Parts: sequence; C-alpha cells; structure tokens
Amino acid sequence: MSVGHQPHRAVMADEIGRGPLSRAAAVVYRMLVLELQLLLAILPTIGAVMLLDRDPSNLPLFVLALLPIVPALVAGVSALRDAARSDDLAPGRYFFRAYRRDLGATLAWAAPVSFVLAILTFNLIHLDDVDGGAALRPVVLLLAALIIVWAGHMLVLTAGFRFRARDAARIALAQIVPRWSYSLGVLSLVVVAAFVVLLASEVVLLLVLWAVVGLLALMARPVFHDVTERFTDRR
Repeated sequence: MSVGHQPHRAVMADEIGRGPLSRAAAVVYRMLVLELQLLLAILPTIGAVMLLDRDPSNLPLFVLALLPIVPALVAGVSALRDAARSDDLAPGRYFFRAYRRDLGATLAWAAPVSFVLAILTFNLIHLDDVDGGAALRPVVLLLAALIIVWAGHMLVLTAGFRFRARDAARIALAQIVPRWSYSLGVLSLVVVAAFVVLLASEVVLLLVLWAVVGLLALMARPVFHDVTERFTDRR
C-alpha cells in the first residue's frame, strides 16, 4: 500500500514545494481558505449581530445568534485535522465535507446549549431586580462556564468521532476534569473573544476566526488521543 501512495505524495510535495518558504505559503493559503469558509458558514450570525444594538437587554439574543458558529467550528477543526494528514493544496473540500456530515449531529446538542445559555444570560441581566439575586450570580456564572466547557469537549467529539449522542455527552462530561488544560483553554478563548468584542468590535473577531479554530485544533490534540485510547475499539 505504501508503494502505491508514493507517486501521489510526490506529486503533492512538488505542488507545494519542499522548502520552508513554500510550506509556510501553503499554510497561509490554507488558513485564508479556512477563514473564507468560516465566514460563509456563519453568515446568519453576521447578519443577526449587525441588526442587534449593543444593549445588555440584547445579550440573550446575541447568544442565540452565535449558534451557527458551532457547526462552523466543528467543521473547521475536522478540516484542519484532515488537511494536516495531506499535502493537498485544495483544502476547501475537507471543510464542506465535514460541515455537511456533522451539521445535524452538532445542532442536536448545540441548539439546546445555546437556549440554556441564553436563559442564563437573561437571568444574569435581571438578577439585581430580585431580592437576594446578586448572591446567585456566582452560581449562574459557574453553571454557564461548565456548560461552555462541556460544549467545547462535545465539539471535539463531534469533529473527530462518531459516538451516539448520549455516549458523546457522557464522555464529554467525563473529560472535563482529566483534560483540564483543554477545558481551561476553551474558557480562555471565550473570555478573550468577549474582550475583543467589547474593546474592539465583532469585525475584528470575525477576521481572526481562523486563529480560533487553529488554537482549538491544537489544544484538542491530547483530547483526541485520550478519547481514541480510552473509548474506541482499536483492534
């Protein structure tokens, strides 16, 4: 089998080039293509965000508007994993193939997560209107953080594996503490993204979506390996 693949690999290597500059140019090209695909996939989010005023009362709607980003992130992480194993200079097919394949499975868990986070956001906004509500703020924030971390692990499982929904949900929950570095990384990305939006604009965040996906894929490598070792049949 390895002999049969050598000519194809040689052609791809010649297409990209063997020098470090050629390899770097190929990476830049792939990231540019990925960014364009991500922007195309989240057009509903872009439209909704442009229509929403920067008012705290709109935060729950903003959370709901972020739903299309989740399938795009899943497809992006999956595409980067596939592209890393290939010298193909046309990486677009990996993204669209993953997007079509995983869209339904992703929305099955991402839609309820978005709805719950929107409710929690609404409660955070109005806690001060209720006697003693401020004391509940740490609890609500902790619950929201746990849901976001769980969703981050579900993103990895959806991008790299074909588990049943309930099995994936259990594995994601079981991985939160053992894979604490990835869990912390997911929260850090969310916090950084929020600061970018607050201090700059949504446009700046949209322009670096490729970096967000790249960091997710990089941080998720130990998670992919651990899940493969512990929860899949490798015979």
